[in-house]
Amino acid sequence: MSSRFSEKSGAGATIKGVGSATAKTVAYIIVYVIVSAIVKYIFESILPMFHINVVKYESYVQILLAFAFGYLIVSGIAQIFYYSLLPKYGHPTAAAVRNIVRIVGIGALAASIAGAVAGGAAGVALGGFLGIVIGFASQQVLGQAVAGLFLLIARPFKINDNVNIAGEDGIVEDVSSLFTTVIKSDGTKVLIPNNAIIGNKIYLKPVVQQQQQKS
Repeated sequence: MSSRFSEKSGAGATIKGVGSATAKTVAYIIVYVIVSAIVKYIFESILPMFHINVVKYESYVQILLAFAFGYLIVSGIAQIFYYSLLPKYGHPTAAAVRNIVRIVGIGALAASIAGAVAGGAAGVALGGFLGIVIGFASQQVLGQAVAGLFLLIARPFKINDNVNIAGEDGIVEDVSSLFTTVIKSDGTKVLIPNNAIIGNKIYLKPVVQQQQQKS
């Protein structure tokens, strides 16, 4: 009976989380469209009535609005992914997916805004170039996040396992989206990048050996 209640409460929390994130994302989009239209009207209709000609600065304000609301919208979409995956895969995996969606979304947002500002063929070239630059800049972080996602889904080891990974012996304390934390026998805490684990050998020590080391 209690397990059914917990499942229902968990499902209810998931639906509430997804609904809240979706509502916020839609609200951000609506507010952005309204604010952008108001700014355009003020710069092009209201201010010229008072002989204030600042139309040339409107594009800069629109770019700032696009970046600000674009970040909020991308974060909202990332939250939808998080709450959708949370019941099945747990917090670490859901958080890893959320971080990946956020990184990719912000990169795409920056590239698309740059392309739109330049316009035409120059805009396409600038957007593509900026996308490449952002891709190289975030390659390390994104690679670690993707590797962390694979580790969280495949689960070759779990917390409190006695392992040897990337040449480090110790007890697994945590597996996050970017790092796996291992505590060595002398108490030293080692943060191992997840992309250093994928593709390398992972040694899982037997339970007997773990008990002998603890004694």
